[in-house]
Amino acid sequence: MNRTARAFWLDSPGRGVIREVTLPEPGADEVLVRSLHSGVSRGTETLVFRGGVPESQHTAMRAPFQEGDFPGPVKYGYLSVGVVEEGPDALTGRTVFCLHPHQTRYVVPASAVTPVPDGVPAGRAVLAGTVETAVNALWDAAPLVGDRIAVVGGGMVGCSVAALLARFPGVRVQLVDADPSRAKTAEALGAGFALPADALGECDLVVHASATEQGLSRALELLRPEGTVVELSWYGDRKVSLPLGEAFHSRRLAIRGSQVGTVSPARANRGYADRLALALELLSDPALDALITGESAFEELPDVMPRLASGEIPALCHRVRYTDPDRGEHA
Repeated sequence: MNRTARAFWLDSPGRGVIREVTLPEPGADEVLVRSLHSGVSRGTETLVFRGGVPESQHTAMRAPFQEGDFPGPVKYGYLSVGVVEEGPDALTGRTVFCLHPHQTRYVVPASAVTPVPDGVPAGRAVLAGTVETAVNALWDAAPLVGDRIAVVGGGMVGCSVAALLARFPGVRVQLVDADPSRAKTAEALGAGFALPADALGECDLVVHASATEQGLSRALELLRPEGTVVELSWYGDRKVSLPLGEAFHSRRLAIRGSQVGTVSPARANRGYADRLALALELLSDPALDALITGESAFEELPDVMPRLASGEIPALCHRVRYTDPDRGEHA
């Protein structure tokens, strides 16, 4: 068995490289995974790629199998799907999801992988981490039957939230984004769409995921009195200004943070593994394929990541495919 692999590293802000790594022998409670696909979480990973993680958040932002430290060199990423080549009998040969950086093969504890349900294609399963974020956000938000809801920001996370909300009975859900091309994505997900100026107001709940102060201000404007904005955006080292001196107090509005690093207190009885397994089950819906809007080979990542970070490639989820060097074929 080939005990080397190739991994994508952020060598320094704005510059990625592929390095060869030596793999350890899997232990009794470990698995060797051959990658099939990985996904680039465009918001967080491009922020890391630009070197935009504040020093105060270096520890909080660490990925489970990250190597190195911010701002670099660092191996970062957390949306990987592969096949278990060696490990316990119950997992060998299974397609699994793992919160691992972009790498052709890797060895991790067996407890770190989650089997992908039979009805979920491996290529769609790269969305599991983002759908898990959406699940946690909705546990925090606690939408009710018949609510009027806006999701401001049609990126990967916002679209995932809108897709789940569109399955709530009686809910009016509208995806709000400045890019009119997101209308097609919203339609595929079963949600309405509006440009910011045309969005429907009097919302019981607004989920904000645009990572802009303009988006957060608009989210507050769309609320009914005593409504709540659930804030999913990660701003990195940027400062955000808000109009809290206008009608914010008189209308008794609320802004609540939500972050996937902690299971929502509303579901404190549910662990991380349970939340991820639920996200994978939800990916049986083929409508979620609309979130995958680009693909490239693993070897192209050093050239692709700068283009994702600059917006030249306007992807939601950009999927990475892997070629198995031992078989000479695409995974």
